[in-house]
Amino acid sequence: MSKENQPASALSSPRFCNTGTFMRMPRMTELEGLDFAVVGVPFDTASSYRTGSRFGPSAIRNISSLIKPNNVNLQVNVLESLKGADCGDVNVVPGWIHETFENIENELKPILDADVIPIILGGDHSISLANLRAIAKKHGPVAMVHFDSHADINDKVFGMPHNHGTPFRRAHEEGLIDPDHVIQIGMRGSLYDPDEHRVAEEELGFRLIAAHKVREMGIEGLIKEIKDRVGDKKVFLTFDIDFVDPAYCPGTGTPEVGGFTTLETLTILRELKDLNFVGCDIVEVAPQYDPSEMTAFMAANVAFEFISMLAAKKNK
Repeated sequence: MSKENQPASALSSPRFCNTGTFMRMPRMTELEGLDFAVVGVPFDTASSYRTGSRFGPSAIRNISSLIKPNNVNLQVNVLESLKGADCGDVNVVPGWIHETFENIENELKPILDADVIPIILGGDHSISLANLRAIAKKHGPVAMVHFDSHADINDKVFGMPHNHGTPFRRAHEEGLIDPDHVIQIGMRGSLYDPDEHRVAEEELGFRLIAAHKVREMGIEGLIKEIKDRVGDKKVFLTFDIDFVDPAYCPGTGTPEVGGFTTLETLTILRELKDLNFVGCDIVEVAPQYDPSEMTAFMAANVAFEFISMLAAKKNK
């Protein structure tokens, strides 16, 4: 790759000279030749407690100017190995879930049709349903690796079928995901339904590993579980920032204590580099609850690690 494809160096251009794109990459609408595309979905109508994740995509992009293109752990320069761009935001319709979901599908379709891998910055977790609808139209039912403190498998919330606590119940019903290859990781905290984790496994057919079970099996055991569950299936990664403990990432709508450190999180992600990823979303960053910007910075690093995994797999 030529130097023109690399982000501007902070040695010559201050990081605060950001054009509002992820890692100061070019903003592009032309998809030909791209390996991945960053897309924002600034929608938080389906939040049940603290809103504000509509500002997540802009916060993630802003702080991502700190990220440099070389990943030392995975030994890749992401923009030498891949060609990527920031394709801007989906035109969401605040207050209107179905219309927003249609817009998400419509705007992801050309990206997926061009065989470009979307990296979607939310937004609340309800958007994963629309993301998976678009993914399934391209790839059929996919495997899913889900990092979160909540299972998001409620049937209804406030009597409504669409909420950030319901997307994976709906995705299962719509046949968007292959339950035999779905794994949910990190669930914790108090519950209204004490059987929720059992429902995920016995009724929906998912594999759910609660946070305390992760501690018992250790990171190596968890990674083996993920790889065994997913196999060589096409897989969608969905990452709720509240997987990380609020001591590290307080800027989210429904935080749960007893979570994972940033180091633990990045260590787990890097070991998934051989999976056959076809898309990713990173959701529930509500920056106004974290003036330090560390929540957004962690989300930006999750996106960077995902891009790095794509690069490592391509270079293999």
